[in-house]
Amino acid sequence: MNRKNTTQLPAEWAPQSAIMLTWPHMHSDWQAFLENVEPVFCDIAYHSSLHQRVLICCWDDSHQKHVSKLLKERGTDLTRIRFYKIKSNDSWTRDHGPITIIKQQQPVLLDFGFNGWGNKYEAKLDNAINRQLCSQGAFADSPFESIDLILEGGSIESDGLGTLLTTRRCLLSPQRNPSLNKSQLETQLSQLLGVERFLWLEHGHLAGDDTDSHIDTLARFCCPDTICHVSCDDPTDEHYPALQAMAAELATFRQANGKPYKLVPLPMPQPIYNEDGVRLPATYANFLIINNAVLMPGYEDEHDGLALQQLANCFPDREIIAINCKPLIEQYGSLHCVTMQLPKGVLA
Repeated sequence: MNRKNTTQLPAEWAPQSAIMLTWPHMHSDWQAFLENVEPVFCDIAYHSSLHQRVLICCWDDSHQKHVSKLLKERGTDLTRIRFYKIKSNDSWTRDHGPITIIKQQQPVLLDFGFNGWGNKYEAKLDNAINRQLCSQGAFADSPFESIDLILEGGSIESDGLGTLLTTRRCLLSPQRNPSLNKSQLETQLSQLLGVERFLWLEHGHLAGDDTDSHIDTLARFCCPDTICHVSCDDPTDEHYPALQAMAAELATFRQANGKPYKLVPLPMPQPIYNEDGVRLPATYANFLIINNAVLMPGYEDEHDGLALQQLANCFPDREIIAINCKPLIEQYGSLHCVTMQLPKGVLA
């Protein structure tokens, strides 16, 4: 493919320097869930650290010592971990972390605005995390640019070749960039991210999701010609109409060469509800690609095995590692949502 742009938004499967995490703490909505959720973060950090560095934001010195103790007990090599003391509202690093582009073959970190998914939640601390990391030297000499645009990492999927997959419901929500219409937003993202083609999904949602249908909960690129997606074949399930419509929509999408995509359905876990009876957004599409492996969210569900096999078919050269993420979805997100990859070259 002849690239018109020298700017590229790398695919998640491109080589990485590190994974970022913002560790949950007692000053956040995680307070009541810490005992259950911290082991999930320990598992993510441990498995990621076997393949690359892990950057972890902690609330303060005491919190860092606590997290270090947990990771050491998990068997993590702490020389693979880099700690930074930065206060945070929450732990959804995918959405407040930097989005890295490759510009003239060098990584550039873009610090987009984060407003709590359309002003649903307080996010001022989270919105400042990237600038504080930069000032503390976390990104070495990599260029860092603050962008006057609201954009969450979970709302976009790149094939690394100039195609962006996203959802209308999220990117065009009036609570994010109300002054921009679809055409204006495409123009800005084309310039900033090097996007040449947009694939806009109009259908698809998950009960309990409060991100306005982030693409990373619904459909993901596995390689430039393959998209895996959440599917529902139970007509009695509330998701059935929207996910059937989404599957039909995906079938109409074409690669840059005009060929249809290979579509790989992922099962739906059995419904999981919180103590208030709210259905939680459990999705196998919220996996994380790291160097030589894929971390897949599991839910202690009968469909975990099938989801793992489907992802193994999509990533034949990578180990698929299931991590129990039932505690994460108590706060309406999963594994990909709490992580952000930093491409190769970002760290010294």
